[in-house]
Amino acid sequence: MVKKQDKNVSRVRRHARVRAKVSGTKETPRLSVYRSNKNIEAQIIDDVKGVTLVSSSSMTLKLENGSNIEAAKLVGEDIAKKALAKKIKSVVFDRSGYIYHGRVKALAEAAREAGLKF
Repeated sequence: MVKKQDKNVSRVRRHARVRAKVSGTKETPRLSVYRSNKNIEAQIIDDVKGVTLVSSSSMTLKLENGSNIEAAKLVGEDIAKKALAKKIKSVVFDRSGYIYHGRVKALAEAAREAGLKF
C-alpha cells in the first residue's frame, strides 16, 4: 500500500530536480519565487557567489492581502524595478516546484511587463 505524499514534500522534490539544471550567474541571475498561504516572495540570486542581489515580498510592501493575484503582480513589478535599478536586465525564472499558474504566473508576467527578460 502506497502512502499519499504531502504536497510540500512533492514540491520540494520537484524543486530539487529543477535546481540541478537551473542556476543563476552574474550575467543572468536566478529569480526564485516562494509562495505561502499568506504571502508571496521573490529573490534574485547569484548562485555562483551565493548572494541575494534583490528581494521583494508582499510583507515588505505591507500589502493588506498578500495571498492574491494582485499582490503577486505588485511584487513582480517591484522586483523588476529594483533589478533594473541594479542593472540586471535578464534572469532565469525558478518557480520552485510550483505550477506556473495563478500567483506564480502573475508575478512572472508582471516582472516581464516591467522590463525583466526571461
